[in-house]
Amino acid sequence: MCARRGLPLIRASRGSAQSAFVTRVALFYAGILGADIRFDDESGIFVASGLRGGFARGGTTLGGVYLTRRNTTRSVLRHEAVHADQWARYGIVFGLLYLREELRHRGPRNRFEIEAGLEDGGYRTRVKARQ
Repeated sequence: MCARRGLPLIRASRGSAQSAFVTRVALFYAGILGADIRFDDESGIFVASGLRGGFARGGTTLGGVYLTRRNTTRSVLRHEAVHADQWARYGIVFGLLYLREELRHRGPRNRFEIEAGLEDGGYRTRVKARQ
């Protein structure tokens, strides 16, 4: 299985060495938790589903691995792929940056969630009524 993950690992980590490290750790973690792990070609990330816990909200992306119970719609995977891009852009420090942002601006006010697309991520957005 590990040999078959070569090219998908590079794609999922967006060619970033730091993201590849986080992706490997996340794959190991998902394996320990008994996840069903597959590579999604369209989003370019690993999807670790069937988990009963070990992630936040409806799912969490670590490096190029999306951890979830069963929240695997096309729109959610599009959203999570942007988080994989963020891991590649910021490297290992992204986890801390995200946590700091989440403590300051929860959920739909988090700038990383906004960048990933609130609607795709399943966040309810308020639409101001026209006056």
